[in-house]
Amino acid sequence: MPVIGVKRDELFKALGKTYTEQEFEKFCFDFGIELDDVTSERQMLSKEQGDSAALKDASDEVIYRIELPANRSDLLSLEGLASALLVFQGKEQPPTFKAIPAKNGKNEKLTVKAATSQIRPFVVAAILRDITFTKESYERFIDLQDKLHQNICRKRALVAIGTHDLDTIKGPFVYDAKPPTEIKFKPLNQEKEYTAAELMELYSTHAQLKAYLPIIKDSPVYPVIYDANGVVLSLPPIINGDHSKITLNTKNVFIECTATDLTRAKCVLDTVVALFSSHCKEKFVAEIVEVVSADGKVTKYPELAYRTETITAKQANEYIGIDEKPEKIVEYLNKLYLKSKLKPNGVIDVEVGPTRHDILHACDIFEDIAIAYGYNNIPKRPPGIFQVARQYPINKLTDQLRENVAQAGFTEALTFTLCSRDDIGAKLNHKIEEIAAVHISNPKTLEFQVCRTTLLPGLLKTLAANKNIPLPVKLFEISDIVAADEERETGAYNERRLCAVNCAKSAGFEVVHGLLDRVMQLLQVPWTKDGTGYYLKAFDDPTYFPGRCAKIMFKGDCIGVIGVLHPTVLHAFELKTPCAAMEINLEPFV
Repeated sequence: MPVIGVKRDELFKALGKTYTEQEFEKFCFDFGIELDDVTSERQMLSKEQGDSAALKDASDEVIYRIELPANRSDLLSLEGLASALLVFQGKEQPPTFKAIPAKNGKNEKLTVKAATSQIRPFVVAAILRDITFTKESYERFIDLQDKLHQNICRKRALVAIGTHDLDTIKGPFVYDAKPPTEIKFKPLNQEKEYTAAELMELYSTHAQLKAYLPIIKDSPVYPVIYDANGVVLSLPPIINGDHSKITLNTKNVFIECTATDLTRAKCVLDTVVALFSSHCKEKFVAEIVEVVSADGKVTKYPELAYRTETITAKQANEYIGIDEKPEKIVEYLNKLYLKSKLKPNGVIDVEVGPTRHDILHACDIFEDIAIAYGYNNIPKRPPGIFQVARQYPINKLTDQLRENVAQAGFTEALTFTLCSRDDIGAKLNHKIEEIAAVHISNPKTLEFQVCRTTLLPGLLKTLAANKNIPLPVKLFEISDIVAADEERETGAYNERRLCAVNCAKSAGFEVVHGLLDRVMQLLQVPWTKDGTGYYLKAFDDPTYFPGRCAKIMFKGDCIGVIGVLHPTVLHAFELKTPCAAMEINLEPFV
């Protein structure tokens, strides 16, 4: 959940009332948010930096850290939070946001070149005219962009926001993609010009920006936005140009959002415009920018679209478990920024505005009614249907097998579902490209790059971490593996498996074979080749020693592998003692 820090006195001033900490905490709970912590700038710096020089200038002003729902991006700034709380109290009506054409009749244009389809194909834009920044609102404007980047923008991978002083640049603007050596400009807060390639090197050690470099670093072209004079506005998603930077004296702000996801880009633009148009001379109004696509199609942004959803009071009462009149439900909806109108027969038209992108279905509207009604006020009642709970068959089988495998002398291990590509690939003498693995798109460490497709690497790493334990060491694990499958709706599936490893002075193939026989005995599966039981079939797998590996066949299908591990596999996992292993799929026995 995102957490924002707002200055207590500024928030209370915006709300027009002073609260005690307990009163405000209850107020937050009633609205569906949480007062997470009460701190100050000095306390936060002290925790992060210790006795740094910055502490001398730090303020002791009280800061409320408030935890918000992840889908409420409209609350990420004091402007949106204060407005929503005032509407919730009934002190204000939700504002009406408008996108209007330029007063001189000539909308600014942003032309998209075809080359951008190689890297970040979408861009949206808007203009805030006659805005007035104070030091505090300017800081919140910058902070909102950072919060959006970390939240809905997925660390700039999906959307990157650029804000510019419109009076320092000249339209029409161009969104293009060029080789990094052909892009040269002075980046924000720098003293000289750099090529885009040089910027990659410059920011490779930057505390914040280095995290965004991989988004475009390996691309043959980088996205870039120019004005009519060839001035670079930004190199998304890395950094803006210094020429058009926003200051406290900025009066007209040009906002552009480049993206790989157009829907999110429109949502982000609407959020920035809606929250900070309150500081414009003409409040809650943004100026249209015409985006001209590579095929000549013209689209006007921001959309600031309104739509109407229809529900009934009867539906709301039944889903939530309350008994309220339609007029009261309309009142609840109006408190949550959802202008509503009652029609005959209890039908309610709900207007969903540009700040409520979290409203996707009728159930989201019912949730807001429940928040306004108060979760604690919903009467408790027994469920309409009584059902005796029971375990999933696969979980029941798993629990029974765990106990019996442990009784056979094996020690249970519990290892990570994520592992490195080498763990399931090169270390097991397989090519990672040939494995149906689910890859993590932005792994934090080399140890967690993919979901495991076999339980074996986890057990071998456990053995390597316990080399001092007297031999023999017999380990087992019963857990899920994850495999990619494009034909499935989710693109992947889980599979419950049993894996066991025997580590001793001799490989001990007979030990894991004996465990396999014991498991099959417990499952009442006979040893037979007639298609009704299980048997072993010679097989060559590079993970296992040649001639000492077999498939485990059950009713004619291969359900696992058993054998003596190859010396190169043992060496890769830093093991010096022979090992035998067995791994089977338990799903067919349920």
